[in-house]
Amino acid sequence: MIEKGKGRTGFILLSVAPACILFAVFMLIPTFNVFRISLFKWGGYSDSRTFVGLSNFVKLFSDMKFIQAFQNTILLLVVVTIITFGLALLFANLLIREKLRHGGFFRVVFYIPNILSVIVIASIFSAIYDPANGLFNSIARLFTNDSSFTIYWLGNQTLVIYSVAIAMIWQAVGYYMVMYMASMA
Repeated sequence: MIEKGKGRTGFILLSVAPACILFAVFMLIPTFNVFRISLFKWGGYSDSRTFVGLSNFVKLFSDMKFIQAFQNTILLLVVVTIITFGLALLFANLLIREKLRHGGFFRVVFYIPNILSVIVIASIFSAIYDPANGLFNSIARLFTNDSSFTIYWLGNQTLVIYSVAIAMIWQAVGYYMVMYMASMA
């Protein structure tokens, strides 16, 4: 009985060891090396390095452009993730119903953005956000009755992050919808 438990433990350790080794080699060691290098003033190409400790981090966190970029990254991570998963769950729930007509067509339509390249998605949303003839501004002009009404979706500092978030959500919803549908089935 004891030997059976040892054999099972050995098998589990043998099965987990490759993943742990790969994680250490490709994640832990490079992360540690990047942190170690960040403690020096070094251009990357010369042999001369000067140890500066945490002053690089103090300088980094006192830079307002870095703070803004960090806030935008966190906003994209949180907002895009929550909205993408919520919409994917909603659409998966709607499309999993058997009474829905043309369910297969809608599944394909939702999944197509996932197989498009980033270049194609950028081109599509550049056309949608175009200030002169873009879809969003054309719709906005219908409601304002002003032919010169223009919103600069990618030129306005407050709108650009949300414009990028919309494109990211549109691209990812289909993939997670398919995953949810598979688990619901």
